Amino acid sequence: MTLGLSLGVVVGYLVAALALGLVAYRVSESTAEDYYLANRSIGTLVLLFTTFATLLSAFTFFGGPNLAYAAGPEWLIVMGTLDGVLFAVLWYVIGYKQWLIGARNGYVTLGEMLGDRFGSTGLRALVAGVSLLWLFPYVMLQQMGAGEALVGLTNGAVPYWGGAALITAFMILYVAVAGLRGVAWTDTLQGLFMLSVVWIAAAWLVSSLGGVGAATEGMLAARPEFGSFGGGTYTPGFIISTAVTIAFGVTMFPQINQRFFVAKSAATLKRSFALWPVLVLLLFLPAFMLGAWAAGTPVTVPENANVLPVVLGEYTPAWFTALVIAGAMAAMMSSSDSMLLSGSSYFTRDVYRPVVNADASERREAWVARVGVAGFAALAFVASLFRPGTLVEVGGTAFSGFALLALPVICALYWPRTTRTGMLAGVAVPQVAYLAVVLSAVVDAVPTLPRTVAGGWDVALGLMALSAVLTVGVSLLTAPTEEGDASRFAVAGD
Repeated sequence: MTLGLSLGVVVGYLVAALALGLVAYRVSESTAEDYYLANRSIGTLVLLFTTFATLLSAFTFFGGPNLAYAAGPEWLIVMGTLDGVLFAVLWYVIGYKQWLIGARNGYVTLGEMLGDRFGSTGLRALVAGVSLLWLFPYVMLQQMGAGEALVGLTNGAVPYWGGAALITAFMILYVAVAGLRGVAWTDTLQGLFMLSVVWIAAAWLVSSLGGVGAATEGMLAARPEFGSFGGGTYTPGFIISTAVTIAFGVTMFPQINQRFFVAKSAATLKRSFALWPVLVLLLFLPAFMLGAWAAGTPVTVPENANVLPVVLGEYTPAWFTALVIAGAMAAMMSSSDSMLLSGSSYFTRDVYRPVVNADASERREAWVARVGVAGFAALAFVASLFRPGTLVEVGGTAFSGFALLALPVICALYWPRTTRTGMLAGVAVPQVAYLAVVLSAVVDAVPTLPRTVAGGWDVALGLMALSAVLTVGVSLLTAPTEEGDASRFAVAGD
């Protein structure tokens, strides 16, 4: 009975989210701008929560508590404080300028914007290809998180592949019908729901342990090192590298970057990024402390399992644990459907239409997008079955790959002297180098290259610096092409 109830809650929640997507489909227009950007009509509350829920992935709900359980609560400082503030700053620096440019010129994707500015189909396709490359492990991350979540919730009655397959099926169905309007509506619902339920979960656990003081004392008694700042995993190199690569990487995630185009006004965008650090801290504080407090309980977390469903299963009723896991899986679906929706726009608008079939109708483009979504999700599902690393490791790989795009994009947005050749060099060379680092860790035939250097410093930081040096240096050595038009980015802010 408990197993049936748990699965019923999870599936019921996912079906409810899908139903809301169907409602959105009925009021949507059959245009690419409405499907991908909801006609640039999103208000403050929905923009804030669709961005928020899109980032509420397995990396947050399972990877974060897992790391806090294993290494201590300083993960809250990395994600809740440093990244909350840093991403809000980048939202203004990159996002506001993109909104101004997109509103004037009607751009839908980052590649479309850069390709038009520099008169380069190759740059447009390169940016889209790099984005799809690093989107793949992050979609896979959601499937891994869902598989592990259902294993923990059902004590292994549902196998790992079953949970991964369930969320894959729902994400394909959702993207096929909902579009951004439906995604944004469900994101808002799920963001509000998860904020509420994670605070209730934290309060329930703390109450069961005798209060915040007793929960913290138990944690420190079991893991005294959790009481001091730094040390172990949390070296200065790890903290700074992780905070920088995640914050810069998030701004280049297709599902986040595309949201820089959708606000209905400048005031909407500004209010959203001003409120962002507060909203992030409200979620990460209870979520990560749940993981840290769990280290002081007698609960045993099996290897490769997620701490959150295990500890909640011990201290809260089965129905509540199922509700938390259902909400977390719905949040993962929110991340996944946003990724697949944005990824399909990158593929169809920046690769298929300009490179393969420039005369494709919008109807044909829509079918290509849906087939591409299904194929992409299916391949990610197969890859997730091999479990190529922890949730944090897989997520960190994707963040760093996207982070390498950020500084060339900032150069393009703010420095009119940037050239097409400078952009191509600044994007391509660091990406090739980083891909070699990643492949060396998973392919036996490739010599192993270090991912970090002394003190936990991520090589991605050095490659980010290289991307800026190449973009600026090569631009100074080359002339702008006749096809380029810097005036397209010359906009006045409010």
